[in-house]
Amino acid sequence: MISLPRLYAIIDSSAHKSTQDLLAYGQQLAAAGCSLLQYRNKSGNARVMLEQARALKKHVGGSMRLVMNDRADLCLAADLDGVHVGQEDLSPESVREIIGADRWLGVSTHNPEQLGEADLTSADYLAIGPVFTTSSKERPDPVVGLEGVRRARLLTRKPLVAIGGITRANALSVIEAGADSVAVISDLLREPRKSAEEFFRILR
Repeated sequence: MISLPRLYAIIDSSAHKSTQDLLAYGQQLAAAGCSLLQYRNKSGNARVMLEQARALKKHVGGSMRLVMNDRADLCLAADLDGVHVGQEDLSPESVREIIGADRWLGVSTHNPEQLGEADLTSADYLAIGPVFTTSSKERPDPVVGLEGVRRARLLTRKPLVAIGGITRANALSVIEAGADSVAVISDLLREPRKSAEEFFRILR
């Protein structure tokens, strides 16, 4: 079974003006000690996604594990360390066939039924959310709250990532509810190195 760090940083390309800006952000997170980073790009431009993923691999791949959101094909092309899929993406087993046994596979879930189904797959870790109201998704699923995290913890022995509206102010309560790791986008955007270091202090 894999071991997740307390902080699962997500880098969303839409929050960065250029590949250079995105890289600088990734380097700040690496300098803070982040060891797991998901690259997320919902634009649909595969050429840009591959370029940015390869840049991240080259510049921060030596110090952190890099996970591609949604695209198993681009994960392989950029030689990243894993793929994270949602409910509308390829099935976990289809992704596993593409990426092989050694890369990490994560699956997003939003209710007990989805989590129970994902638990039966070869996924290495499961995500539950949104825990709180989130601004990083256009059409978010219903908020599950801390109770949703507690319920999820009872339904799986796999490592559990909580996502959605998690900040330095509420992260500890999410870990105490049973999550192994918290996925964060928005609360790392300003002063990423300082923000990540504060998360590590809170979640120690």
